[in-house]
Amino acid sequence: MRVLVTGGAGFIGANFVHQTVRERPDATVTVLDALTYAGNASSLDGLERVELVVGDIADAELVDSLVARHDLVVHFAAESHNDNSLHDPSPFVRTNVVGTFTLLEAVRKHGVRYHHVSTDEVYGDLELDDPAKFTPETPYNPSSPYSATKASSDLLVRAWVRSFGVQATISNCSNNYGPYQHVEKFIPRQITNLVDGVRPRLYGAGQNVRDWIHVDDHNSAVWAIIERGRIGETYLIGADGEKNNLEVVQLILAEFGLGPDDFDHVTDRAGHDLRYAIDASRLRDELGWTPRYTSFADGLRATVEWYRANEAWWRPAKEATERKYAAAGH
Repeated sequence: MRVLVTGGAGFIGANFVHQTVRERPDATVTVLDALTYAGNASSLDGLERVELVVGDIADAELVDSLVARHDLVVHFAAESHNDNSLHDPSPFVRTNVVGTFTLLEAVRKHGVRYHHVSTDEVYGDLELDDPAKFTPETPYNPSSPYSATKASSDLLVRAWVRSFGVQATISNCSNNYGPYQHVEKFIPRQITNLVDGVRPRLYGAGQNVRDWIHVDDHNSAVWAIIERGRIGETYLIGADGEKNNLEVVQLILAEFGLGPDDFDHVTDRAGHDLRYAIDASRLRDELGWTPRYTSFADGLRATVEWYRANEAWWRPAKEATERKYAAAGH
């Protein structure tokens, strides 16, 4: 199997490449990544049967030439940081919308199987006291430029399936955590701050809820959808990991032997969604998928250990990231 992974030097994509090489000895992988600040070629160090192509998914000629020689395209590449999308939405439109269109046209031309990786943020948010969860039938209600462009890309995929018969599936996943995640993101930022002896920082009161899933569980679900999912179907990926941000910070503090109040509050960000929660019953019931990390605390402990052991990977980006947050008062 020849697999083209867009965004394969980013957080979730790199972990997908590692898992693919580890578990599928017949697979060769080509990674297409623009190596923006969120992509890191060193995340692929030591992997065999992997080729890295540095390029833009909106480059139609390059994308066409790569898709033509692969059996499967798995599309992770995205601009994904909400704060950045509020500052400048334009890269999000180019990568998430134009880039997806470019890939769809290539897989349509060459008849290549396509899987589209998306986010639960396309559904907007839920009230903190609402027992409901997102389902594949939940109406789209994005609340940021980032989530709006991801919603747009999902709709393009659905239209290309219906209009042109593209062999595609979609997954919308809850918040990922694990190795190789950029230090700008919530969990690795708190972990690396504590490694440096800096108190974690928490937006607002920390009551915003996310449905956390370990990246390895996300990627095993993606493979289940690729291999057993119904063409044209949308599957939601989640591991029943709802935690508010305060609980997450306190669990991280405990891993460092610190007290539950050893953190600082900072001003909440604009448009901060209240709660995400995934109903993954279609994935579990139809495809028989189950997560490995049924305990968030266990997955978080493994993640803390990885960042402690891999400082050489994250250290180069840390100083610039903290300068950026400091300028924003965060």
